[in-house]
Amino acid sequence: MAAVLEGLEPEETAAAAEDAARSTVEAVESRPGAPFLLAGNQLNLDVHPGGCHRLQYLCSQQPPELLQVEFLRLSTHEDPRLLDDTLAQVPWSLLRLRSLVLKGGQSRGALGACLHGTLTTLPAGLSDLACCLAHLDLSFNRLETLPPCILELCSLDALLLSHNRLSELPEVLGALPTLTFLSVRHNCLEKLPTTLGSLSALQRLDLSENLLDTIPSEIGNLSNLSELNLASNRLQNLPASLAGLRSLRLLVLHSNLLTSVPTGLAHLPLITRLDLRDNQLRDLPAELLDAPFVRVQGNPLGEASPAPPSPPDISQIPEMPRLFLTSNLDSFLVSPHGCSVTLACGVRLQFPAGATTTPITIHYRLWLPEPHLVSLGPHDFLLSGVLELQPHGVAFQQDVSLWLLFVPPRVQRYREVVVRTRSDDSWTDLETHLEEEAPKRLWARCQVPHFSWFLVVLRPVSNTCLLPPEGALLCSSGHPGVKVTFPSGATEEPRQVSMQVVHMAGLELRALLEESEASVSPLLCLSQNGPPSFLQPVTVQLPLPPGVTGFSLDRSHLHLLYRTPSTATWDDITTQVALELTHLYARFQVTHFSWYWLWYTTKTCVGGLARKAWERLRLHRVNLIALQRRRDPEQVLLQCLPRNKVDATLCRLMDRYRGPEPSDTVEMFEGEKFFAAFERGIDVDADRPDCVDGRICFVFYSHLKNVKEVYITTTLDREAQAVRGQVSFYRGSLPVEVPQEAEAARQRKGTDALWMATLPIKLPVRLERRELTGRNRVPGS
Repeated sequence: MAAVLEGLEPEETAAAAEDAARSTVEAVESRPGAPFLLAGNQLNLDVHPGGCHRLQYLCSQQPPELLQVEFLRLSTHEDPRLLDDTLAQVPWSLLRLRSLVLKGGQSRGALGACLHGTLTTLPAGLSDLACCLAHLDLSFNRLETLPPCILELCSLDALLLSHNRLSELPEVLGALPTLTFLSVRHNCLEKLPTTLGSLSALQRLDLSENLLDTIPSEIGNLSNLSELNLASNRLQNLPASLAGLRSLRLLVLHSNLLTSVPTGLAHLPLITRLDLRDNQLRDLPAELLDAPFVRVQGNPLGEASPAPPSPPDISQIPEMPRLFLTSNLDSFLVSPHGCSVTLACGVRLQFPAGATTTPITIHYRLWLPEPHLVSLGPHDFLLSGVLELQPHGVAFQQDVSLWLLFVPPRVQRYREVVVRTRSDDSWTDLETHLEEEAPKRLWARCQVPHFSWFLVVLRPVSNTCLLPPEGALLCSSGHPGVKVTFPSGATEEPRQVSMQVVHMAGLELRALLEESEASVSPLLCLSQNGPPSFLQPVTVQLPLPPGVTGFSLDRSHLHLLYRTPSTATWDDITTQVALELTHLYARFQVTHFSWYWLWYTTKTCVGGLARKAWERLRLHRVNLIALQRRRDPEQVLLQCLPRNKVDATLCRLMDRYRGPEPSDTVEMFEGEKFFAAFERGIDVDADRPDCVDGRICFVFYSHLKNVKEVYITTTLDREAQAVRGQVSFYRGSLPVEVPQEAEAARQRKGTDALWMATLPIKLPVRLERRELTGRNRVPGS
């Protein structure tokens, strides 16, 4: 393995290290009770907890295998004292490490954000690796200054410091003569050292998402630099020396405060992309304005008035009737006069006058949907991302109007769209009204008394009433034949009761049971917020299954099923209740609520069949696709599509992409995790937060776009022949509400139970090096 990795580029070395970690295949027991993971020249201690203790044990024993390790991965989600003590015990002088990954970010918080590791410094002994270490990844940690020992690593090729707390880089940074890749993304840098221009071998430099307002002119000395990312800083101007970067192919400058750019950028000989979006440019040289590689959206080009030096201070504006926020703003001020706000993410808010008694700053963020951020019932579908509005829990004097934009689903019969919000650690549905903006765009409008998390959900039609002690009648608006009658005295105190009705297609049921006469009623869910039982029996009315009448049916084939909440199983309670039949309906009495279902079938063991049908109602048939961009085969589009949308989607994409036929049909649950893994010599070529152990992580939501674009690379030689690899899709964790004893969960046990599909990926012979565009940008799902 070590011989194969000789001569790789830094990003390829990183990918090879992650691939080696994923393919750990041998567990070596050196002593009972002290296991560790070794695989050839790779030591992976970040996939299981207790990595520090395992490394300490290895260092104390120093087995021969330890001295052969060239790739070491250790999670920094450990106690900081334990982590520091462990790193101090490592015999660095005895190791010949080529890649060292001390990275946080593998764990996520309650809101889905990547948690930073506890690493704040490095031991001085790390400098003993000066002659061999080529790849060092310290991303997602708590570094505030660059550890001095790093500056002694004279063979370092790639240094990754993204998502730390660095406020500056030392002037002696130029002492790393072999560095070709430097990432300091998402830190707190306010200025750069002039010695940055001394890194003559540097090819890729990522300084995005910092606080930079100037760039030293010495940066023009980086003669080998091919990619420079300065996005999301505070730059107002650029040094003219940037025009001297003759090897530059990619220059990303979006989301800054630029009012002008050097004219010489238009004459860079190799430039393929210049991203100037979302700045304050009002004029550009004609050579740049007409160039196909320049992106200028979000600039006030052509406006006569000069650009303001800085955004206006909205705290000084007495009235704010209308605000339009751009993508680089995540907060706004609301005064007692009220205002109407339109956010860049497709959200509108209206604060009436008097909603606040004092000025208050509102912060917002749109989260990608993750299972721990989304609350869905068994038959709910997610229609939007998760909007967070802060401060949480602050009560407004008047309700605030909230509009959330979503794409309406095709099938809405017996279903309704609601806005769901979190309050006091529980999720509730708000009264929601739909407003049409276009045939395929709808607003979900609701009134909110305070701020929290919000999302748009498609649920079965729900009917609710407040049950008084005098009794009540609750009817389903989705199916008028479903009714619940509460007699007087059923409750002592008023309580909220709700019902939902779910329909199952007869054709699908008969195919599942292989019985032409099988039929079922609508599935009824009853819930309430009071004591578990009622004081008086409650009468439930369900329509008989289609095709069955009360005067002609064989009662031995009619079964009333009840879902037991504690075991998530379906029990046949036909003999335990008195079923009253009319020509069209069946009535029975209960004292507590759950799910009820009428079945008409000649089969036995109806409870087991109901469990399979229950799962079938929740499973979605999908196909997986993997397409490569025609002009750039190293850019791969991965997507999970409902079966009925595959042909239309491929027809739309095939002019820009090519690839194999879609996978065979597989079945997935709403909210189920799955992964895409590149194999047989192909790896992901990016440092992405959604890349877990080298696998791209997806969460399947049937009504959202489950699509991602990634860049791939290979450690194999493409000069002589094409690389024929593959991408495989694997199942991940099931949604919480799916019981582990479910059929789908049981079927996953086995060697290949998690595998879903494999599609071929081919990287052609490299005639000349292809530099990718936008490689540092992480596309959304």
